[in-house]
Amino acid sequence: IGSFDSSSFILVGVPSLEAFSTCLGILFCSAYVIALLGNGVVLLAIGLDKSLREPIHCFLAMLAVVDVVMVTSIVPKMLCVFWLNSTEIGGTACFVQMFLVHSTTSEESGVLLAMAVDRYVAICHPLRYRAILSHQTIAHIGLAIVLRAQLFMHMAVAKLACADPRPSGLYSVAGSSLIVGIDVAFIAVSYGTILNTVLGKRSCWKALSTCGCHICVMLLYYIPGIVSIYVQQFGSTMPVPAEVLLADLYLTFPTMLNPIIYSMRTKQIRGALLKMLFSRKAQA
Repeated sequence: IGSFDSSSFILVGVPSLEAFSTCLGILFCSAYVIALLGNGVVLLAIGLDKSLREPIHCFLAMLAVVDVVMVTSIVPKMLCVFWLNSTEIGGTACFVQMFLVHSTTSEESGVLLAMAVDRYVAICHPLRYRAILSHQTIAHIGLAIVLRAQLFMHMAVAKLACADPRPSGLYSVAGSSLIVGIDVAFIAVSYGTILNTVLGKRSCWKALSTCGCHICVMLLYYIPGIVSIYVQQFGSTMPVPAEVLLADLYLTFPTMLNPIIYSMRTKQIRGALLKMLFSRKAQA
C-alpha cells in the first residue's frame, strides 16, 4: 500500500503491523528463496534432460518462468521496505512493477488452464495426445496466453496517472473477472471430465489425488486473488492489514507451492532430478 507524491510513491508496508516488519520480512524472504529454488530446479531439469519434452513439461516450464517473474516483481522491494525502511519507489519502477504483477497473474491463470486441458487430453484422448498438442500448438497456446495478458491487463497501470482512476479500476476488475471466470469454468470442466472418465478404474485413486492437489493449489491462488481485487475496488469491512497481507500472500505463496505440487509430483521430473544428482556424485 502506498501514497502518491509527484513522480514517486511512498510505500507504507503493512499498516498497524510495523512492529512485526522483521518477522514479516523473514516469512516472505523464506517463501521467495523456496520459490526461486523450486522453480529454478524445475527449469534446470527440463532444460538439461532431453526426455522432458512432453507438452506437460513445456507448460510446467512456462509456469515456473511466470512464477519467478511474479514473485521477483514483488518480494525484493517488499523486503527493502520491511528491513531497510526504503519506502520510496519511482514512478517508472512502480509502473513496471504493476505491469508485471497484472500480466503475470493473467499468464499464470492461462498456464493453469492449459495444464488442465493437457491432463484432459492425456487421460480422455490418449491416442490423439501428440497429434492434438503438437509443438506448434503449444507455441500458439503460449503466445495466446502472453497476448491475452497484455491485452486485458495493460489498462490496470493507468491508475498511476493523475486522472480519476475509477474507470481504469472498473476496467481492471471487469477484465480480471472475465479472465478468471472463463479459466475457472474450463478448468472445472476439464477436471470434472477427467474424474468422470477414471471413476471405477484402477487409476481412479491416483487421478483423485492428483486432481485434488491441483484444485487445492488453484483455490489458494484464485480465491484470495479475486477477493483482494474486489476489496480494493469496492471496499469492505476487512481490516487494512489483512487486505494488504492477502494481496501479498496470493502473489507469493502459490509460486512456492506450484513447483512442489505440479512438478515434483511428476514422476519424470523426479527421475530427472535424481539422475542429475547421482551423475554429479559419480563425477565427484
